[in-house]
Amino acid sequence: MDLFSYSLQQETGRKNEPLAARMRPRSLEEFVGQDKVVGQGSFLRKMIESDNIPSMILFGPPGTGKTTLANVIANQTGSHYEQLNAVAAGIADVRKVTEGAKERLILHRQRTLLFIDEIHRFNKGQQDVLLPFVEDGRVILIGATTENPYFEVNSPLLSRMRVVRLQPLNKEAVLRIIRQATADAERGLGQLAIEYDELALATIADISGGDARVALNILEQAVGLLEVSQEKRLTVDFVHAVAGEKIQIYDKNGDNHYDVASALIKSMRGSDPDAALHYLARMLAAGEDVKFIARRIVICAAEDVGNADPQALSLAMAAAQAVQFIGLPEARIPLAQAVTYIAAAPKSNAAYLGINDALQDVKQRDCGTVPLHLRDSSYKGAKAFGHGKEYRYPHDYPGHYVEQQYLPDALAGTVYYRPGDQGYEAVVRERLAKRQNQDKNNGKEKG
Repeated sequence: MDLFSYSLQQETGRKNEPLAARMRPRSLEEFVGQDKVVGQGSFLRKMIESDNIPSMILFGPPGTGKTTLANVIANQTGSHYEQLNAVAAGIADVRKVTEGAKERLILHRQRTLLFIDEIHRFNKGQQDVLLPFVEDGRVILIGATTENPYFEVNSPLLSRMRVVRLQPLNKEAVLRIIRQATADAERGLGQLAIEYDELALATIADISGGDARVALNILEQAVGLLEVSQEKRLTVDFVHAVAGEKIQIYDKNGDNHYDVASALIKSMRGSDPDAALHYLARMLAAGEDVKFIARRIVICAAEDVGNADPQALSLAMAAAQAVQFIGLPEARIPLAQAVTYIAAAPKSNAAYLGINDALQDVKQRDCGTVPLHLRDSSYKGAKAFGHGKEYRYPHDYPGHYVEQQYLPDALAGTVYYRPGDQGYEAVVRERLAKRQNQDKNNGKEKG
């Protein structure tokens, strides 16, 4: 069969469905890439094989098999299967399904498996409607979401469901899936006897970003391009012509958004400029708001570098201003400069820890009043209250320093700022230590 004949055949029956739909696994044996979830001996596999499925949330990126797994469970258990999409369905649809489930349970002793795709799109009221039906066992609820269920699903409902996390497929799993598609003569492309370069399939697996649906779509489109080009062999050039750039798994409003931002900050904090540049690139490639990126960099400069290199905060602020002044794509350059500077800089979180401790005392302790000698003495009558009395102006003393109490009496002697021994902060540490020694010596002389 040639490509043209195959295209005609696609116009009828199941061949008209996209390749990704035709190749959807029908059993656990065909389900690839999630061995930790449904591999031999796993909890969920045992529950499926014993037809004792708990209500669950399938959580993972697109193309990892959430909908497929729900269909496989339906195929391999004795439950009646109903499917809703939270984007289009409402409370009336849920009630219709649950009423049918009640009747089915009473008359036939058959439980209903209700699959709700994108369950995070249901609002609180819609999710609350599901709760009593999950509790009384009328339905086995399987929800699928790309968003973190601990943020998006109501706690009462979530507490009655098991969270099953599906990971992005690795390259080997995606390769196995697309090879199956090229060999399967019934549902895939096997009847075409396509010749292909191994590098072409490997490129599809790499570009897909762990999304099996994307990989199969690229494969199908590349094969379609073969027909137009009157070529017989699938090469890397065909793959690139169809796919363009690598797919990035990144949702600017979702869980992955915060995961990548967290990785950027932790890479700068961990002094790894290469990793920091990688995560910066991921955010930029995904279209992340550069102001969001700049704010994270400024915070990291103050929190994690601090006084070990005070220049880091200045550079971060300059980068944040430059981003707004020049815009993308050039804004990537000052962002990269700031990220690499912060990652390579000496580190100290002493200022961060200090303000946290000070805030805790202010909120939880009776800290007393401001000492009289520090109070405002600029207005008429202040001296009558003793404000400013006995205040010693530091610039009138050698080294522009004089010992006097600044903290309230209730906190006298409290230490919040403990400078480290990295970078410029080591100089600060030595300077403060000298002043403390000087104060001690002055105290002995007075004694």
